[in-house]
Amino acid sequence: MPVVKPGKERGRLIFAMDATASRGPTWNQARQIQGEMFQVTQSLGGLDIQLCYYRGFNEFSATPWLADANTLMQRMSGVSCLGGHTQIEKVLNHAVAERKNGRINAVIFIGDCFEENPDRVCQVAGRLGILGLPVFLFHEGRDATAESVFRQIAHLTKGAYSRFDEGSAEQLRELLRAVAIFAAGGHKALTDFSNRSGGTIAKQLVHQLEKE
Repeated sequence: MPVVKPGKERGRLIFAMDATASRGPTWNQARQIQGEMFQVTQSLGGLDIQLCYYRGFNEFSATPWLADANTLMQRMSGVSCLGGHTQIEKVLNHAVAERKNGRINAVIFIGDCFEENPDRVCQVAGRLGILGLPVFLFHEGRDATAESVFRQIAHLTKGAYSRFDEGSAEQLRELLRAVAIFAAGGHKALTDFSNRSGGTIAKQLVHQLEKE
């Protein structure tokens, strides 16, 4: 499978997902949609993506940096969701380590719950904020604890938080496209996309970034 060492002109995006049992339907949605993240960034220099996920009993995995949609699709197709607790602290610690090894433009995290120590997780989020790596958290459902912590992570990293409804592929599609454009072209590219598309979700992300 082709992997790359990203060049200077390509955006770099960590795409992290909760792959515990409750995430099955959205994992399948994201697998079908993810190719658009590559397509919409071509005019901005392209995008390299690293897929991260956790599931089961303390299982955490991260791929090499991937340069095309087919390879990412193959990686995601080989993963099934398993029951287990959240491991968001591992995701953020991994992002810290990767950021120290080179430039990364953004982190996407998709999840529905939170079962960890919020102080420890927010401590790592603060380190990402210092490193200048924003986290965009896409929250499925309405779990109040998860929303509270996800919003804190977004604030500490100067990223953004957005909730989407289970089964809403169009919401997830706009969210992933918007952050991919941000990773490849920065705040201006996201603002231009928001103005062109007229989508409310993209406009909300721009508004949050401007507030931060």
